[in-house]
Amino acid sequence: MNPRVKNVKPKDNYKLILTFTNGEVKIFDVKPYLGIGIFKELIDVNLFNSVKPFLGSIQWQNGQDLCPDTLYMESKSTS
Repeated sequence: MNPRVKNVKPKDNYKLILTFTNGEVKIFDVKPYLGIGIFKELIDVNLFNSVKPFLGSIQWQNGQDLCPDTLYMESKSTS
């Protein structure tokens, strides 16, 4: 099982800084998801910035979420 999200910070250009339970800090790019279904709403920067950690993953105020394994495997190291 991959590490889970402990903290999330929204950044410019639809990127997220994710801190995982193993201490790794990675960057996840949400842009590829912005044209898909409910994720289209996240183009609104205020809604995008509403992201919070949720049960080892992340969630936005309108209920959008992503699989914690996807977040870990598809994010890039900050170092």
